[in-house]
Amino acid sequence: MILNTELEYKGNLFPTKIIKYEKNLNVLSFTTENGVILEVTVRRDSILRFRFTTTGIFDNDFSYAITKYASRGYNHLEVTEDDDHYTITTSKLICNISKLDLRTSIYDAKDKSLICEDELGFHWEESYEFGGDVVKMSKTAQPGESYYGLGDKPVDNNLKGKRFENWVTDSYAYGRDTDPIYKTIPFYTALHNKKSYGIFFDNTFRSYFDFCHERRNISSFWAHGGEMNYYFIYGPDMSDVVMNYTDLTGKPHAMPALWALGYHQCKWSYYPESNVKEITAKFRELQIPCDAIYLDIDYMEGFRCFTWSKQYFPDPKRMVKELADDGFKTIVIIDPGIKIDMDYSVFKEGLEKDYFCKRADGPYMKGKVWPGECYFPDFTNPEVREWWADLFKELVEDIGVRGVWNDMNEPAVMDVPGKTFPNDVRHDYDGNQCSHRKAHNVYGMQMARATYQGLKKFSYPNRPFVITRAAYSGTQRYTSSWTGDNVATWDHLNIANLQAQRMCMSGFSFIGSDIGGFAEQPNGELYARWIQLGIFHPFCRTHSSGDHGDQEPWAFGTTITDVVRKFIELRYQLLPYLYTAFWKYAEEGIPILKSLVLYDQYDAQTHYRNDEFVFGEQILACPITGPNLKGRRMYIPIGKWFNFWTDEVVSGGQEIWVDADLDSMPIFVKEGAIIPKYPIQQYVGEKTVEELTLDVYYKEGNEISEVYEDATDGYDYIKGRYSLRNFKFQGKEKEIIIQQHKSGKYITTYKTFRLHFHGLPFKIKEIEIDNVIIPFEELRFKGGTSLKLTKEFTELHIIGE
Repeated sequence: MILNTELEYKGNLFPTKIIKYEKNLNVLSFTTENGVILEVTVRRDSILRFRFTTTGIFDNDFSYAITKYASRGYNHLEVTEDDDHYTITTSKLICNISKLDLRTSIYDAKDKSLICEDELGFHWEESYEFGGDVVKMSKTAQPGESYYGLGDKPVDNNLKGKRFENWVTDSYAYGRDTDPIYKTIPFYTALHNKKSYGIFFDNTFRSYFDFCHERRNISSFWAHGGEMNYYFIYGPDMSDVVMNYTDLTGKPHAMPALWALGYHQCKWSYYPESNVKEITAKFRELQIPCDAIYLDIDYMEGFRCFTWSKQYFPDPKRMVKELADDGFKTIVIIDPGIKIDMDYSVFKEGLEKDYFCKRADGPYMKGKVWPGECYFPDFTNPEVREWWADLFKELVEDIGVRGVWNDMNEPAVMDVPGKTFPNDVRHDYDGNQCSHRKAHNVYGMQMARATYQGLKKFSYPNRPFVITRAAYSGTQRYTSSWTGDNVATWDHLNIANLQAQRMCMSGFSFIGSDIGGFAEQPNGELYARWIQLGIFHPFCRTHSSGDHGDQEPWAFGTTITDVVRKFIELRYQLLPYLYTAFWKYAEEGIPILKSLVLYDQYDAQTHYRNDEFVFGEQILACPITGPNLKGRRMYIPIGKWFNFWTDEVVSGGQEIWVDADLDSMPIFVKEGAIIPKYPIQQYVGEKTVEELTLDVYYKEGNEISEVYEDATDGYDYIKGRYSLRNFKFQGKEKEIIIQQHKSGKYITTYKTFRLHFHGLPFKIKEIEIDNVIIPFEELRFKGGTSLKLTKEFTELHIIGE
């Protein structure tokens, strides 16, 4: 007999009062009357983890995002209680936990100022459709609070007033404000009262973030399943928040080979072989530097992964070698969909070993992608990842391919609602079996991880190079990425700038966009302006769909070709500067690109700036993002900056007009900077670097610059065979002192520096190197602004009159 025909709708549920507290070293556990448990883990003085369960039992603690190499440890931990709260104190933070309902408030331990507090705090709603909970958290926004980050969102830098969804999605020709798109990085940084904190919500289910959109003074985040599991990361400097998040989720496992930071050319598709050779020959003929050429899906036999079209590429090993002899690395695309074909060895082996994803009731997950009907490997299974990695042997070890580009790995499926797997697909999830609801956002990440392992194995002793379209937090450990299928419009040039900045402040610096736009056709002016932006992105690649016309640097006439060549040459000159910035990212998690708010959060004028960014530590750039412009207004950060083209010095803290005709763009260099430059090369390794140019920008005061170098590829740098030069610049009214300290065992090919001085306020009277006065002629002193000296100097004095 049916007694009740309706489910009881309970709405939001909340923790009740704490009835039990336990401490196990750095893990503090609070249990409530209604069975909710809050587990607070003190990972560092500035990092607290909050983990809730509503069932009295925690699931296995497993995360693809958190790296085993993350820093741990704290200097102080004390837990006290009063009538209303438990209080956790570290050397950086004070966290109060309400005995009434588990709500938390967090303060700066130094000055006791409020940093972040719960509004409703943790609450949940039972999910009758799928089981488990919809888990929710809401915080009170502090006065003037701003929000940044969240990865690949095509919106302005400051996220306040907006709402977002995190569900990795194939978003062809997305536009401004399209949400969601290709990546899920559920981490944001908040800023108020000149102090910054971050929250990383490590939950792979479909999640949402609301930054004072629904309710004016409330920020919130929630997920359609899984745990309420988040990390609170305190600065107070925003740069420290980003660095600590990057440390938590992982820095790149290896430096990229230097060629990977060169210019790359791609199209859907370059084929047959004669077309590839024609493109590469044109680069060399026109003396436009380029390091890599890409082969899209048409290089395969019927779009079957790990095969070659016999018609288009009859002898790929020979072709790849001939391209390499001309300085081009070959990069190929590999998608996750494996064509259903019993005569296709990859499919047959995957089927026999039961490596493909299945639906809930047992049938294989079948979906249409480029090859037609396909099955899809379960990359969340470690055995499948190992199998996938081994599939790269022929491509990489035998044929000589130097990089792999993972596309369609959201995973994208054609001609179905949602453009991806249905929710009921099952995954191994490294022994934590689950549905696609949980695994979807990490599917592309785990494919990229398996690809990385394959390239690491078969590229050895060279470093692997992998690109992925889909990503979750932590994917930066394995791979680079790009911003997906954009469009050839001025607005998309603007969006590309925003996305790259946001990815960098979300822990993922090896990022770029499809220069010129993937869909539709740019005109020459748009392409040139996009190249100007693209040379400042860590990953620099032109890519287009190819069905609308040509998009090579020479496709728009000689005037545009000359502009494009000029800026790609600048990219190659700045490679040691970029490589040094990448080393700081790989070592310390310092973003390669810095939005102005990340560069100087203490200047309120930076909080809503979008266009300007700092490249590395000392170069300020700002793209021209509209047609027919001969300049633009831009904000100059506080300090003094040299116009890169004219050496005019401007004072920051203000917005100014900057001239920038088509062959120029606004670029400034921080005073006191020492910028290293290589000679222009057609590809990395074409020339032996005989001399390192150092552009020295005068400052009355002190500045530190660094130059990191190694063999440009291989792993010897891990054994100490690197060269790190630290330059301390001290400028006085009539004197410059430059001190050099070198560490590392690597011996660079050059023996001398060529110093170019910018903005010297005096005529040089005397030069002293390591306490020895040197005649001008021995240093080949020319025109008062340039001199040549040994790379071994430790102290250089330039005395004026």
